[in-house]
Amino acid sequence: MPRPHAPDLAGESDVAAVRPYPDGERSAAPVAAARVASIDALRGFTMFWIIGGDGLALALGTMLAGQAPILASAGELLARQFQHADWDGLRFYDLIFPMFVFVTGVTIPFSLSRLVEREGKFAAHRRVLRRFLLLYALGLIYYGGVGESFADIRFLGVLQRIALCSLFASLLFLNVGVRGMLVALAALLVGYWAVMTFVPVPGFGTTTFAPGANLADYIDAQILPGRKWNGETDPEGVLSTLPAIGTCLIGVLAGLLLKETRLQPPQKAAALIGLGVAMLLMGLVWALHFPIIKNLWTSSFVLVTGGLSALLLAAFYCVMDIWKGRTWATVFIWIGGSAITLYFINGIVGFKALAQRLVGGDVGRFANVHIAPGAGDFLASAVGLTLAVALAAFLYRRKIFLRV
Repeated sequence: MPRPHAPDLAGESDVAAVRPYPDGERSAAPVAAARVASIDALRGFTMFWIIGGDGLALALGTMLAGQAPILASAGELLARQFQHADWDGLRFYDLIFPMFVFVTGVTIPFSLSRLVEREGKFAAHRRVLRRFLLLYALGLIYYGGVGESFADIRFLGVLQRIALCSLFASLLFLNVGVRGMLVALAALLVGYWAVMTFVPVPGFGTTTFAPGANLADYIDAQILPGRKWNGETDPEGVLSTLPAIGTCLIGVLAGLLLKETRLQPPQKAAALIGLGVAMLLMGLVWALHFPIIKNLWTSSFVLVTGGLSALLLAAFYCVMDIWKGRTWATVFIWIGGSAITLYFINGIVGFKALAQRLVGGDVGRFANVHIAPGAGDFLASAVGLTLAVALAAFLYRRKIFLRV
């Protein structure tokens, strides 16, 4: 009997793809020739924080708060970095989502190039559309689907944004060259800045990027149906999806660089570092006029997070694909192989909620009293993360990936 498989979402196993094989044929299972371990690991690294690593860090920050001054300061810094910036500015936690969108883009040249070679462009377009529809539908289900009234459906959210970014970045990859994608990227970022800067917002007149007083929030309040994350506005809203596509396109360009056969691996790493530094500097300069704001996904936010993502990819690539140091990233590779699956399960069921059934209640209160305030939450987060990693390891070892 063939092993079970399901649709691949957002490039979830495109790079590390291993097709299901009949029992007894493990040694003959084909492995993707273009496998780049660092891409799997970086995708898993981003998802690690989403499915429980963030709770672990926040709980540790709480535990350190009552300790010696140096430890208390470290705990405060840690806790701050795992909370979103109030509005403008950038913290580590603000980097997680755009880095996942970036990595989604990195996988596109690997997966679609092979598909075009095997089955042609029409099949690639069909795969892209099918992936979009499935991932968008999962996004609707993730936020409650149609279980309530029409007004409670969240039409745009994290999964829907990933679906839209992947769709448009894939279509651009399939139909225009590198120059065309660079033009599209520039048009998205400059165009978004121009619209946000020069189009007046009714009731406010002058340019403002303040919450609820900017054009993106105004458009969401006026035309975005259903439930919005912040009541009248949404951080994954209509207008801000355009620069988010730019984040995915930056990932596509990075993926093309890694796929380039004319460059040696050290040259690829150096190019990624140069690209990352250049984007980071451009984003910081642009931020002087167009601030770094995650909720608006500003053009400066795209460049700064794109630059940091490229630098992290370069670091992972150097360690894992050039120096062949991979053991340390095993957990990230497991998670990266089923990133969307784990995200969906965590949103519907909750790994930490399951952990609370094992170490919550009096167990958690005992830890808070006899170890340190926050120890109970740390224990629940650790157990929840362990459950997630165990599931990821099971899926990876059994070669059960979401595929289309």
